[in-house]
Amino acid sequence: MNEPVVLVYTLFGSAEDAGRIARQLVEERLAACANIGAPCTSIYKWKGAIEEAAETPALFKTSPARSEALQARLAELHDYDLPAIVKVDGKASAAFAGWVGEQVQ
Repeated sequence: MNEPVVLVYTLFGSAEDAGRIARQLVEERLAACANIGAPCTSIYKWKGAIEEAAETPALFKTSPARSEALQARLAELHDYDLPAIVKVDGKASAAFAGWVGEQVQ
């Protein structure tokens, strides 16, 4: 009943970057869809200093077979030196997983 679907999470420096890259990954059939969230505040240590930045989260849905290609292309398109690209293996309804698979063929 539950079929594999991969979620890939990342953050962007702006909603515009998130939208541009999400559209490109869907057009390239690496992601079935992308969800772009509201801006958030990220607090992190970078090069020895505590930083605070406004970022835009995005979640991409893809198939297990396309997840590595999606992550590689996302890293290539991303403008961060070290983008947070987190893959989560999940389970979805057979109907939704089937739709995701069709979109990324």
